[in-house]
Amino acid sequence: MDLQEITRPIHEELETFESYFRDAMRSKVAFVDMIARYIVKRKGKKIRPTLVLLTAKACGGVNESSYRGAALVEILHTATLIHDDVVDDADTRRGFASINAIWKNKIAVLMGDYMLAKGLLLSLDNNDFQFLKIISDAVRRMSEAEILQIKKSRDLDIDEKTYLQIISDKTASLLSTCCQIGAASVTDDQETLQCVKDFGENIGMVFQLRDDLLDYIGRKSITGKPTGLDMKEKKLTLPLIHSFSKAPRSQSKSILRIIKDGASKKNLMEIVEFANEFGGIDYTTSKAQQYASSALEAIEPLPYSPAKESLTQFVDYVMERSK
Repeated sequence: MDLQEITRPIHEELETFESYFRDAMRSKVAFVDMIARYIVKRKGKKIRPTLVLLTAKACGGVNESSYRGAALVEILHTATLIHDDVVDDADTRRGFASINAIWKNKIAVLMGDYMLAKGLLLSLDNNDFQFLKIISDAVRRMSEAEILQIKKSRDLDIDEKTYLQIISDKTASLLSTCCQIGAASVTDDQETLQCVKDFGENIGMVFQLRDDLLDYIGRKSITGKPTGLDMKEKKLTLPLIHSFSKAPRSQSKSILRIIKDGASKKNLMEIVEFANEFGGIDYTTSKAQQYASSALEAIEPLPYSPAKESLTQFVDYVMERSK
């Protein structure tokens, strides 16, 4: 499924969004504005504003408030990525040098803070108080989940229930926020808002579980081979968590020791084989399919429209993505 095809119903709206996003990022301080323009140039897939605008269109129609909501979530998401790059000491992002690589950590952190403030002011200046309530809860959930995952990674101790809660809060919460903001920009019908909230939450779970799988089955954009990024960072994701619950204790302890000591390329293949042997990869695929079905069920009550059809296609896109 092609993302360009999915965005067809909002092609013009996405172009309008770009100008909203650029305007929202502007600063009267020349140096800050220069960095902001650099950030705007690093265009990603725009998945989050796409969800805002598709949901708004499926629930009534895109309006000025929808554009502000789309800009808000993209600003928030970009700010978190900038802060993540500092924490991870990352040199690149989307094929470009990261902010911290060019202007060092202090400026990167402050630039992330600047963007958070700009996002909040964008909503406050236009009385979009419902957006702030929705997104503030998402930020709380994301922060708590990130801290908990760091703690669990250090201990290399996590069960399936805890892991699913972490990815719900860390990843699914923001996609759910996109859908809620899109709907809230055009309607106050509580049933509709709940439908799209559930859709976003479930598609967010699919997104993360698929990401977990790509660590084991390979990413098309890199080499097509397992990259083991999570394993190298000592993150236990569902393929391993499930396999640990099925494997003999001695084998599980051996794999955990490899991860703790730092996995080599040879070790990575051993871990992948372990996850295959004890059903972790198949189980994770099945779990992602369950969440995908729940996402589709959630938006069944919405009336048919090209935008709704794109939302259903987006589910397939996330399930099939290979990078």
